[in-house]
Amino acid sequence: MTADPLPLDGVTVVALEQAVAAPLATRHLADLGARVIKIERIGEGDFARHYDRAVRGLASHFVWLNRGKESVALDLKSPAGVDLARRLVARADVFVQNAAPGAVERLGLGAADLLARHPRLVVAGITGYGTGGPLRDRKAYDMLVQAEAGMISVTGTPETATKTGVPSADIAAGLYTSQAVLAALFRRERTGRGAAVDVSMFDATVEWLGHQMYVWLYSGQQVPRMGLSHAAIAPYNAYPTADGQTLIGVQNDRGWRALVCDVFDRPDLADHPHLASNVLRVAHREECDRVVSDETRRFRTAELDARLAAAGVPAAQVNDMAGLVAHPQLAARDRWRRVDTPAGLVEAVLPPMSFRDVELPMGPVPELGAHTKAVLAELGVDEADIDRLIAEGVAGCPRDVPVSQPELPIA
Repeated sequence: MTADPLPLDGVTVVALEQAVAAPLATRHLADLGARVIKIERIGEGDFARHYDRAVRGLASHFVWLNRGKESVALDLKSPAGVDLARRLVARADVFVQNAAPGAVERLGLGAADLLARHPRLVVAGITGYGTGGPLRDRKAYDMLVQAEAGMISVTGTPETATKTGVPSADIAAGLYTSQAVLAALFRRERTGRGAAVDVSMFDATVEWLGHQMYVWLYSGQQVPRMGLSHAAIAPYNAYPTADGQTLIGVQNDRGWRALVCDVFDRPDLADHPHLASNVLRVAHREECDRVVSDETRRFRTAELDARLAAAGVPAAQVNDMAGLVAHPQLAARDRWRRVDTPAGLVEAVLPPMSFRDVELPMGPVPELGAHTKAVLAELGVDEADIDRLIAEGVAGCPRDVPVSQPELPIA
């Protein structure tokens, strides 16, 4: 690694954010080297700080989503607090928010107002269902969006529909937001012009359902819930071994021949009249799964895994979180680092995007209001006025936090 600049060195992001979608977007920007200043409510902060106490007394969601940020606690119910927020945004390159529809406009932080005053600013807003339409003002938690967007209809087993085990709608919106911000910054380098970017959790989730949506649009068929299997591919499932199970996914007919000839030593199955092509295997899925299961049972898991790998047949093991943490792929590639938090050092995995010339930073997880005084001083507020603002409850720092205030509604 060299001392080359980080990709977003010199970029300042101000975030009015809570929960998952916007914090994930800005954490990725922080990972890439941006300075991210997170505005939080005095006394409570981002409500994700209180989801659980799993990480040495800290909330697991907050630790995951907020490393490398600075926390400034402000009372946005007060004119003085709003003025400070506006002054922060005026100095920024990017403003990201996931407040409920109309909330930032009431604060004078809506995209139209901000771009009129700061035409180079990139303003990104995340909503649940978009800035218009009949669901515009509806609450939009991850499970609800997964349901409205149809994701739950294709997730789970034939008997039971489920949401995904991770907040897919939130994550999708966060990733598209960070991508859009990067694109807007790149365009600004060429044109000098900022941008207003809108991303909805609903639209982001709909994008992920392209395959299932097109099947319905042009065949009139609902893609069924398949558990670990796949509606359009076979064999694609968990198959029993002599001492466990293995996941096998064969996506083409070459893979089928490799599986039956090189792994199972059953070349007679390659041209089986019900199994020779993927279309046939899907049409005769039960028979296909039965034939594959009969063969996989002959092997212990480790032996079968080795044979599958040698033949180039895609396969995997189902890990739980203990298996993930101990996974040799993470250890062999030196993916673990330690991140500082208000509760001490904790383990974390490097960001998924790796630059070969520079390691992306993994800054501390901030205590609520930890940077209030320093950031206000940058705005030109002198020490006496900072102390007065804290005493009046306009601003907060770790040892000066009054009782919790009503939350700013979040989409």
